[in-house]
Amino acid sequence: MKYLRLIRDSTSKTHLLSTGIGAYLGRSSSRCSSQNAISVSGMYPPIPTPFAGDKMSISYDQLASNFDKWNKMPFGGYVVQGSNGEYPFLSTEERVELIKHARKMIPKDKLLIAGSGCESTTATIEMTQKMADCGADVALVITPFYYKSGMTQSGLSKHYEQVADQSPIPILIYNVTVNTGLDLPINTILRLSNHKNIIGMKDSNGDVAKLATLINRTKAVPGGFQVLAGSASFLLPAYSIGCVGGVCALANILGKEVCNVQELFEAGKLQDAKVLQQRLVAPNVAVTREYGVPGLKAALDAFGYYGGPTRLPLEDLDDQKKSEVLKIFHDSCFYQR
Repeated sequence: MKYLRLIRDSTSKTHLLSTGIGAYLGRSSSRCSSQNAISVSGMYPPIPTPFAGDKMSISYDQLASNFDKWNKMPFGGYVVQGSNGEYPFLSTEERVELIKHARKMIPKDKLLIAGSGCESTTATIEMTQKMADCGADVALVITPFYYKSGMTQSGLSKHYEQVADQSPIPILIYNVTVNTGLDLPINTILRLSNHKNIIGMKDSNGDVAKLATLINRTKAVPGGFQVLAGSASFLLPAYSIGCVGGVCALANILGKEVCNVQELFEAGKLQDAKVLQQRLVAPNVAVTREYGVPGLKAALDAFGYYGGPTRLPLEDLDDQKKSEVLKIFHDSCFYQR
């Protein structure tokens, strides 16, 4: 099966590159035959934002150093300003500039998925357009949540539809209940899946039964609907039900190992894939739910990347907690003390 990836050439025009994803995923490629279509199959680390020591500025030198290492990994691209990017702590100007700098550091054959979500529909439309102007290939739009008790399914549907109507780049829905307190129902997602500019969803909730139902019920959608697993903790189950890839924080640190789950799955080496999946769970929990972004940044520093400080109100880990994070990696045979 062949998929078409939209990539940018040196003149900022677009052309199509045929790439393989593996027969195991079994997803429709009809949407990818469109000139406006794009495949998001593969692994996408949601990169952290590297702040300088004063926490007042973004260290683009350190970002470039990290990309020098990440670009050696078999990633499909990167998510810039996902939940791990501390995007709520960035100004509008910083958010736009970060996309502009990241585009220069990301190879043309890798996608830049930009987190453009804001609380209002108007602000999200404006941010999405600005990020597209800076070279983003796809926009990842989180559900607005500040007025969560007033977020009706009708209102959220209209939000995504209006953003998609006015976006010059494809849209991915971002469903992450742990951060938003909202979980988009299947019926709402099914409605949105029919929009020609909404190409899929990143789901971080880990409800495999829900995702399997969604994937099954969107098979008839013209062009299909691509689903990305939002955590390395359920990556192998996600591939087995038809997810096309993942957006996994752990890939920032263990890029080769996280990508290897898909490689083993596609090669039919399911026992090896299962063993690797089991080893990845504890480190993944450590840098997500247990210690969060501060834990992710501490692990990056220990593995030779630049994590750097977080911005308040997030606090950096103390030495004791840093040791606890590294012990988890050590116990899973990923880190030597």
